[in-house]
Amino acid sequence: MKKYLKLLRVKHYLKNVLVFTPLFFNRTLFSHKCMIAFLGFLAFCLISSSVYILNDIQDAPKDRLHPTKRFRPIASGEISVFKAKIIGLTCFALSILLSFYGGRPVSSILLLLYFVLNFLYSAGLKNRPLIDVIILASGFIIRVIYGAVLTNIPISGWLYLTIWTGAFYMGLGKRRNEIQKQGESGATRPVLQFYTYSFLDKNMYVCIALAIAFYALWAVERNNLRFLWSVPIMMIILMKYSLDIEGNSDGDPIEVITHDKVLILLVTVFLAYLGVIIYI
Repeated sequence: MKKYLKLLRVKHYLKNVLVFTPLFFNRTLFSHKCMIAFLGFLAFCLISSSVYILNDIQDAPKDRLHPTKRFRPIASGEISVFKAKIIGLTCFALSILLSFYGGRPVSSILLLLYFVLNFLYSAGLKNRPLIDVIILASGFIIRVIYGAVLTNIPISGWLYLTIWTGAFYMGLGKRRNEIQKQGESGATRPVLQFYTYSFLDKNMYVCIALAIAFYALWAVERNNLRFLWSVPIMMIILMKYSLDIEGNSDGDPIEVITHDKVLILLVTVFLAYLGVIIYI
């Protein structure tokens, strides 16, 4: 069972919580729309699993050369390629059905867009500099837009920009740490030969500065001093995240967050504080 959970990348379902973003900030998290969003969350979990399986099938030969990725179920031979394809196709079909049943049919188009982008990523765009990071970042924003379309709830442009720049920061950070760990030869990820450590480092911190600025503008737009107090909390979270990826991390956002108890506590405090001032 463990190998199948590993194949589906259940840990990475944490990213799909972004589907609930429009509800949370629109004070409708506890309304009837929450069930619609939950079905959307499940649909995105399934579509993301199909994407991870597709990527693992494509990358299996190179993953076998990687110090940690060689333990993935397909690369290690624990699960056959044929069986992985069946599981991936099942996840894809169930995802589209759930999305169509749970909300507006147009939301299924966003799921298909997410799948197509990641299919193209696996097919070769992951080897194109900047395009690879753009696709990685777009996955985060598509989740938010999907949640907004599914529940028919608008979301502030400042929050969209915050998530966009934050996603770019994480994507660039992932590539930066891959260079740090693998060297610039790009033995297991060819795109690394097109990047330099200093380029990624500088652009990462441009993105983090923009993310803080955009979030601060959103807080100012609320016209409530209590929202402004959440800005320094967010800054501390991003500084702690930066401290982690400056260490011995491979830069993967989920791995960074789930392996740092202090970071988890800070994110919990941030969300709890926002929850209190938005809902109470």
